[in-house]
Amino acid sequence: MSPARPTFADWPCSIARTVDLLGDPWTPLILREAFYGSRRFEQFQQELGIARNTLADRLRRLVEEGLMERRPYESEPLRHEYPLTEMGRDFFPVLAAMSHWGDRWLAGREGPPVALHHDTCDHDAHAEVVCSACREPMRADDTSVRMGPGYPERLRTRPDVIRRFAAADRP
Repeated sequence: MSPARPTFADWPCSIARTVDLLGDPWTPLILREAFYGSRRFEQFQQELGIARNTLADRLRRLVEEGLMERRPYESEPLRHEYPLTEMGRDFFPVLAAMSHWGDRWLAGREGPPVALHHDTCDHDAHAEVVCSACREPMRADDTSVRMGPGYPERLRTRPDVIRRFAAADRP
């Protein structure tokens, strides 16, 4: 019997909570396929080669968590499609950033395997994380972390937490 997977859902960190939601490699790939246009169980299974029980479990979780909805598209036999919700569509920048990182560090000599085309300006492009205030790119070297308003009050005075955020403020 394998040990239970740890849960990060209650951690005071949006990265940990997102990892908890995604949980495994299949979930972001299912979301990727949804952005590529897959909506039906058979499409996801065909594109990913995923086991039916694993796919059913991941789709159920994505619906429960609000990233997809389950809508009937056929009554005899009853079949469902899984379109992205607004919350699911908001995950696109995460996948685009992962794609850009993979293109830079993991693509072969041939270049990126998939290009993102920005229909608005009609150019192939890559994702960049930009500051919402000044629109300049955000990079690790010029970005620090601070406690946000949602950081639990009970943890704010712990010495390890104070050290963590004090270290983030140092140059």
